[in-house]
Amino acid sequence: MIPMVDLKGQYHELKEEIDAGLLAALEETRFILGPNVQAFEKEAAAYLGVDHAVGVASGTDALHLALLAAGVQAGDEVITTPFTFIATAEAIKYVGATPVFVDIEPDTFNIDVAQAAAAITPQTRAILPVHLFGQPADMGAILALAEEHGLKVVEDCAQSFGAAIDGKQTGSLGVAGCFSFFPSKNLGGYGDGGLITTDSEELAAHLRVLRNHGSWKQYHHSEIGFNSRLDELQAVILRAKLKRIDQYSEGRRRVAHRYSASLAQMPGITPPHEDGKGRHVYHQYTLLAENRDPIREALSEAGIANAIYYPIPLHKQPVFSDACAGLSLPVAERVAEQCLSLPVYPELPDADVDRVLEVIRSVVSG
Repeated sequence: MIPMVDLKGQYHELKEEIDAGLLAALEETRFILGPNVQAFEKEAAAYLGVDHAVGVASGTDALHLALLAAGVQAGDEVITTPFTFIATAEAIKYVGATPVFVDIEPDTFNIDVAQAAAAITPQTRAILPVHLFGQPADMGAILALAEEHGLKVVEDCAQSFGAAIDGKQTGSLGVAGCFSFFPSKNLGGYGDGGLITTDSEELAAHLRVLRNHGSWKQYHHSEIGFNSRLDELQAVILRAKLKRIDQYSEGRRRVAHRYSASLAQMPGITPPHEDGKGRHVYHQYTLLAENRDPIREALSEAGIANAIYYPIPLHKQPVFSDACAGLSLPVAERVAEQCLSLPVYPELPDADVDRVLEVIRSVVSG
């Protein structure tokens, strides 16, 4: 069996360091906003090139609290992509705003900036781009558009830890960047966790209040907040993995480039696009296949994991069906019908990559 990701193998490589760190944290017994959370926030901020990093309980909470702290509220509109996990749009709804879905670029699968420009109304307050699958969105164009119209930009970096564009890390470009540490992410914990990055001292201070029941001092509450704090034990694991994130990114890129070199020669297959503007870190390796289902079946029969991210664009989801009735986003809809994700993780052996390619080749060559 070739899995989508091998968390067990990665743990065994780090077992001694992680186990020692966890035992030390248990002995310390400072489990809420303890020393490992504080250290990880500083280390992550330094790596990402930002002034502040605020740990929260999940990537979804990161998006929610970042939008709230940025001033997005009921009656506002936030322009975003329909081709992403639902958490992106959920967070917009959590603050009472309306997600405005616009189509995606056919090669990167990221938000189409021209479509975003056309969707701006007097109610638009923010743009929420997603660096999908680890490919940075066109932040230069997005930031220019936002500046022209006085909009906030909150980056969804749930899949892009370690990705960069024009020499800057994703999460360091907008008013805030939002990361997820779900176990399968490029930098993943062993449970839920998230992070918000910003260069604004004011925003960071507000986020620390929001994540801790609206409290800036014990038993003093300035507003209604949330219970959303990064767990101390998760911070131990994330600190160990953060030291190796560039190694992990290069491992993913090695696998991806090996796939792409062969898949580019196969009829009916379009490998992922790297636009040269940024550093793609391949949270997922997602190709387009004109005849997807037979490939999926062959891979599954051969014991090779595969997945469809994402089978239903958000504007077609039942929860948004009334608000988006009649909305046609043809690129996102076509990509959803053809996309297929293959196993990709730093430790994936070349022999397993070649096995995946062999199965796909056997289908497309007839």
